[in-house]
Amino acid sequence: MAATPWEYVRVNNVDDVLIGLDPEQRAVAEAVRGPVCVLAGAGTGKTRAITHRIAYAVRSGVVEARSVLAVTFTTRAAGELRQRLRALGAPGVQARTFHAAALRQLTYFWPRVIGGEAPSVIESKLPVLVEACRQVRRNPDRSELRDIAAEVEWAKVTQIGPEDYVAAAAKHHRTPPVPAEEVARLYDAYEQIRRERHLVDFETILELTAAVMTEHQEVAAQIRQQYRYFVVDEYQDVNPLQKLLLDTWLGGRDDICVVGDPNQTIYSFTGASPRYLTGFAVEHPEAAVIKLVRDYRSTPQVVDLANLVIAKGRTPHRLELLAQRPDGPKPAFADHDDEPAEAAGVARAIRKLLDKGVPSREIAVLFRVNSQSEAYEEALSKAEIPYVLRGAERFFERPEVRQAVVLLRGAARSAAGEPLASEVHHILAGIGLTPAPPSGGGKAREKWESLKAVADLAEDMAAEGADLPTFVAELERRASEQHAPPVEGVTLASLHAAKGLEWDAVFLVGLTDGMMPIIYAETPDQIEEERRLLYVGITRAREHLSLSWALARAPGGRKSRRPSRFLDGLTGRSSSPARLTPPSRERRQVAAPVSCRVCAKTLVAAAEQKLGRCSTCPADYDEALLERLKAWRTTTAKEAKIPPYVVFTDVTLQAIAERAPETEQELLSITGIGKVKFDRYGEAVLALCRHS
Repeated sequence: MAATPWEYVRVNNVDDVLIGLDPEQRAVAEAVRGPVCVLAGAGTGKTRAITHRIAYAVRSGVVEARSVLAVTFTTRAAGELRQRLRALGAPGVQARTFHAAALRQLTYFWPRVIGGEAPSVIESKLPVLVEACRQVRRNPDRSELRDIAAEVEWAKVTQIGPEDYVAAAAKHHRTPPVPAEEVARLYDAYEQIRRERHLVDFETILELTAAVMTEHQEVAAQIRQQYRYFVVDEYQDVNPLQKLLLDTWLGGRDDICVVGDPNQTIYSFTGASPRYLTGFAVEHPEAAVIKLVRDYRSTPQVVDLANLVIAKGRTPHRLELLAQRPDGPKPAFADHDDEPAEAAGVARAIRKLLDKGVPSREIAVLFRVNSQSEAYEEALSKAEIPYVLRGAERFFERPEVRQAVVLLRGAARSAAGEPLASEVHHILAGIGLTPAPPSGGGKAREKWESLKAVADLAEDMAAEGADLPTFVAELERRASEQHAPPVEGVTLASLHAAKGLEWDAVFLVGLTDGMMPIIYAETPDQIEEERRLLYVGITRAREHLSLSWALARAPGGRKSRRPSRFLDGLTGRSSSPARLTPPSRERRQVAAPVSCRVCAKTLVAAAEQKLGRCSTCPADYDEALLERLKAWRTTTAKEAKIPPYVVFTDVTLQAIAERAPETEQELLSITGIGKVKFDRYGEAVLALCRHS
C-alpha cells in the first residue's frame, strides 16, 4: 500500500487505477457491477474508493463514461468528483447534486411534454412565505420565518401535504416554531402562491421530475437510456423524495452503488432517513456490502475516543474505525467557570498552537448552535487571532472576490506575458491587498484574507506554469462548483456545517447536557442523533482535539451545569458538577450578582449584565449620544486599523448611552469596561457623555 493513499494516480492503463488502494478500497473499485453498498467510516477514503471504482469501470469497458450519473449532496462535492475522475482518465462522467441533475432533465423535457416556458427556480422560500404570512395575517420575525421554512421543507421531502401536516408533526415529535395549525395554513398559502406564479423550489424540482418520468414513458425511456450506472454518495442523508426520484431513474434496474456512514447520520430532522443505507442489503439481497474502516485522517488517540463515544450508543450497523496514523497527543478535556472563561481559554490554546506553527486555517472551533459563536468571535478578536465564520457569505459571492474576478478577467483579455503571481498581486493591490494583514478580525481582515486566498492560489498555479487566462478559467470553474481556496483564519462553525471537513486541530465547545444533547432532543432516536453529531465533531480532528464546557452561563452564575452525558467515563474525572473543580485549584473570586435597574430581577445573560437591565425592560437613552459614540468608534477603529467591535461592542455602546456616565467610577461600573479599556478610551467617551 502506498505511503500516502490520497495522491492522485495518473492513469496509463486500466490496472493503474488500482494502484495505491488498500484492500477494502480495491474491493470497492473492482466491484464494477451493482448493486454495491459501501459502508465507509470517517477518514477512510470513500471518495477515493468510488472515483476509482467509476474510473475502473469506464477504463475496463464495463460502462461508457456518459452513461454514469454520480449523485452528491453539494456542488463542491460534485466538482471534486469530476476533478478526480478527470485525473483518473474518466472525464465524461456526470457528477451532480440531486437538484442539479433533476433541474437539467426537467428544463430539457418541459417544452415537449408540458409546453411553454419552464418554471422559475426560487433559491429561498422566505420571500414567498412572507406573502403567505400576509395572507393569513401573521407577522413573524426573520428567525421564526426561517424555522417555518424548515418545517415546510421537511413536509415536502417526506411527501406530507398541508392537510396532513398537523398529524404528521405530532407523530414525528416535531417542535414547530408556531402552532402546527398555523404552519399548515402557511404551508398551504405558500404552495398556492408558488403555483400561481409558476415557481418551483428545490423539493418541487425533484417531485416534478419524478412525475414527468412516471406520466410520460418516452421521457423515462430516454433518461434511462442515457443513464445506466448510478453512484450515490452520503446515502445515509437521502430523504424520501430523493429516494423516490432515484428509484424512478433506476426504473427497476440495480446497477447502483451507494456509499454512506451510519455513524454520521445527523440530518434526520430534515427528513433524511438512514434506513435506506442500513436496509440496502434487504432491498437488494444480492448486493455486495463492503466496509471501509481504516482511518487515514486521525491519530489513534482521536480515533479511540470516537469509537468509545459511538460504542455507547445504539446506532445500527455502526463502524469501528482502525487508526492508520502514528500516535499523537491525547484529547484534552477542560471545564471552565463560565462561557466567557471557556472562550478565553480556547483563544489561549489556539494562540499556543499558532506559536507552534499550526496554520490558523487548520484550526476549527465547533459548536452545537450558531448563537454560541459570539463569545468565540469576541475572544479571538481580543487575542488578535483571525477567524472565518463558516456558513456565512459564500466565498465567490463576497464583493471583493467578485471585483477581483472581474478585474482579472479584464486583464486576461490583454495579458502581456507578465509572471502570473506578480500580475495578480499587482491587480489585487489596487483593491486592498497589502503585504501585511490588518490587525484583529472583522470586515477589514475578512476582505484581506479573501484577496490573499486568491493571490495564494495564483502563486500555486504559477509554480505549475499557468498563465493569467488559465488562472481566470480556474477561478470561474471553482466559482461554479463553490470550491473556494483556503482562507487564513480559525474556522468557527456549527457541528452540522463541519460535516465533510477536517482540520489539524479541533476545539469542541459548550459540551453540556442541554446543549449536547440539545435540550429539545427528547426521544431515544433524537438523543442518538446528538451522539452521532458529537462523533462527527470528534472525527474532524487530525491530531489535536480539545473538548470543553462551562459550569455556568455567565460570570457569577451558579455552577450547576454538567458535562455532556456522552462523555461520562471518558474524561478521567467525575461528571458531578460539585466535583469537577479539583480541591487543589486556586479559588477564584466570584462576582456579585447584577440586578436589573428597572425591575430588580437578577441578570444572567452577559449582554443584559452589561446593559444593566433585562432585554425586555424599556430602555431610556439619548439617541444622539449613541450616534456620536458610534461615529467616534468608527473613526478610532480606522485610525488604529482594527475592527470597530474591538474598540467597544454595540451592546457596550448601548449601555454607555443608557447610563451616560460622567465620572471614571460610573464608566468603570459598566460590565466589560475594565482598566485597560478605560485607559485607552475612557477620557474620549466621558467627554462625549458630558456634552450630551
